[in-house]
Amino acid sequence: MPRGRVAAWGTVSRATYARRVSTAAAGGTAQDDLPLRSTYTPRHPLDLRLTLSPLSRGRQDPTMVTEPGAVWRTLPTPHGDATLRLAERGGAVEAMAWGPGAEWAIAAVPELLGDGDDLDGFDASGHALLRDSHRRNPGLRMLRTGIVLEVMVAAILEQKVTTLEARRAWSYLLRRHGAPAPGPAPEGMRVFPSAAVLRLIPSWEWHRAGVDPSRSRAALAAASVAQGLERTVALGRGGPEVERRMRSVPGVGVWTAAETMQRSHGDPDTVSVGDYHLPSIVGHALIGRAVDDDGMLELLAPWAGHRQRVMRLIGASGFRKPRHGPRMTIQDHRFH
Repeated sequence: MPRGRVAAWGTVSRATYARRVSTAAAGGTAQDDLPLRSTYTPRHPLDLRLTLSPLSRGRQDPTMVTEPGAVWRTLPTPHGDATLRLAERGGAVEAMAWGPGAEWAIAAVPELLGDGDDLDGFDASGHALLRDSHRRNPGLRMLRTGIVLEVMVAAILEQKVTTLEARRAWSYLLRRHGAPAPGPAPEGMRVFPSAAVLRLIPSWEWHRAGVDPSRSRAALAAASVAQGLERTVALGRGGPEVERRMRSVPGVGVWTAAETMQRSHGDPDTVSVGDYHLPSIVGHALIGRAVDDDGMLELLAPWAGHRQRVMRLIGASGFRKPRHGPRMTIQDHRFH
């Protein structure tokens, strides 16, 4: 099998799988379906959990569960819902997928785990912290989900609120409106709702989730142009045109577009300008003091093309900025 590619189908043929999906749709039990199986052997070092960590929305995230040596993730693929289990086995990753979107999920594994992430031109040797983090984390890759609406709505929920508020809203909406994960997924896992389902969520449900009207309007605006957003994946790993299309959605600014492209498109460069914490973290990590957005961009300029990679390496290094200064106040929009 060529390195860096998904192996041929495993023990379940396409025809067998199609029959099982049809049986489940007719009333069969999804948990009894055999999965599609494949093995991905990356052509580079790979740290599964570190690479996929930007997709996690906390321990209560219904779309992602980690266990020793493996990660479960649900996907709203173009061909239907899927559950994907990825497990490290030596230098390879064993993939199993269930549901109508299983074939798409299996085919997307290489890019999800960083295949195509190009480190050409990246040099961390000039900064001790980055050099050490890059050496200790050779398996850190820029993931690419190939699914836009899911990560955009997650980013919208994080606009101008604390992490706790955003994760609480994400969990509530998924558990209330997400479909149960296909196959033998861990209990409570859900698949992100389709654009059609999102558009039908009533205003009071957004309110109960703690999502204010400006964020719910932005999420609904994204759902209304979901097909166009998904087509931007074909344009590559981000860049000005992808950002322009992202920001054409009312309520999606530079920060939300960046947070989306980093995950859906695998953009190794885009910077989340406007983040409450990032400038201070980057400043303290690189020069020992806080900076603003302009200062952060100036510090990251030597790594143009890989600025997001630099921030991921800072995070993976274990660096923590000094704890002082004001914190954001948690607001409970459910009771306003």
